[in-house]
Amino acid sequence: MIDILADKVLNGGSLTKEEAFQVAGVQRKNLFNLFSFANKIREKFRTDSVDLCAIVNAKSGACPEDCSYCAQSSKSKTGIEVYPLIRKEVVLEKAKEAKEAGVKRFCIVTSGRRIGKAELFEIVTMVKKIRRIGLLPCATLGLLSKGELLFLKESGLERYHHNLETSERFFPEICRTHTYHDKLKTIEAAKAAGLSICSGGIFGLGETWEDRIDMAFALKELDVNSIPVNFLIPVKGTSLGDMDMLYPFEALKIISLYRFLLPGKEIRICGGRMQVLGEFNSMVFIAGADSLLTGNYLTTTGRTFKDDLKLIRDYGLKVG
Repeated sequence: MIDILADKVLNGGSLTKEEAFQVAGVQRKNLFNLFSFANKIREKFRTDSVDLCAIVNAKSGACPEDCSYCAQSSKSKTGIEVYPLIRKEVVLEKAKEAKEAGVKRFCIVTSGRRIGKAELFEIVTMVKKIRRIGLLPCATLGLLSKGELLFLKESGLERYHHNLETSERFFPEICRTHTYHDKLKTIEAAKAAGLSICSGGIFGLGETWEDRIDMAFALKELDVNSIPVNFLIPVKGTSLGDMDMLYPFEALKIISLYRFLLPGKEIRICGGRMQVLGEFNSMVFIAGADSLLTGNYLTTTGRTFKDDLKLIRDYGLKVG
């Protein structure tokens, strides 16, 4: 059956939700067959190019939101470092390191529901400087308005990142201080401002396969450009600190599912890659991924630029 579904996608068709459940239902003995077809879909729609991005945690902790997975929430007791918006010189130094390593995109990430007016002007200056050194600037700044996003776009911002996190049904289980509708409103405002959109979610929160499929279809309807796939790293002191991490092959199956459902989009593997996949990290491209967040994450360790570049070369791929 998986070969018939793959042929449908390879020939330009789209899977129904019922067919998506068939992909999600592939059992362990047939997973490598699934990965093989996901890889073919990646090759057809995304070629042999890998899109790399890096981030800087420009403002950390003290967030008033209650997202159950997040170490930066003031509701969590994790002992992470808390600091206000960092100096633009520090951001530019991190951006230059990423540029020298061959990274294409660089994202400024701030904690909190949204940035303030003074912070917005500081970040605009950072965006302009990042653009000047030859990187595509990206930002994750919370629930901003169309006017604020348009100001960022006119200042050189290329992409806005704002995750749905999970399905609309499951969202109230992980956050109560803002809504799924708030997120949709922000994404639509960013699109209206002319920004490229990066939006995905976190897997391993306790969601079902139905939630995973529903989020994929929501992202398809929004027509986002890049889909970050994060795997929960349970952090002690958060509400989900005692959750078990996903099994590596379940995580890889999620990647393949999203490649089947969103064949032409960037499927970007981000937080939790090394912690969840471990020695199977090298299989992300075979499973259908074509983009990576490289370097460290916000409050957890990632993977070095050098190691990721070697991984890409070893697969015969190239940095796009």
